[in-house]
Amino acid sequence: MRLLLDTCAFLWITTAAKELTPTVRRVFSNSDNEIFLSSVSVWEIIVKYNLGKLPLPESPNKFIRSQREKHAIETLPLTENEVSFLCQLPDYHKDPFDRMLICQAIAQDLTILTNDAFIQQYPVKTLW
Repeated sequence: MRLLLDTCAFLWITTAAKELTPTVRRVFSNSDNEIFLSSVSVWEIIVKYNLGKLPLPESPNKFIRSQREKHAIETLPLTENEVSFLCQLPDYHKDPFDRMLICQAIAQDLTILTNDAFIQQYPVKTLW
């Protein structure tokens, strides 16, 4: 399975948070699955950190890199083709970061690990 982490899912995985379901823990720990963190999530984490809304134990660049390496998470860049799917999305979700994750999941046939009910309204595979 090819999985795209919602930003919250990435943060919760890195801290083994109680919000993670047994299903998420199982698929995340299955080494047969490919796990991706979007450059969009990296952007979101840095923005929220700089606004003082997201405390981290170290700078976002160090934190994200070390956590991706520790958990074998691959980077997923954002492409023009993926952004073009934005024109086709209904306006259920107002968060531009989440809308880009939806575009990436649609374009690359990825399943988003998310508990976000707004994301789950889109024609995209989700799991939680």
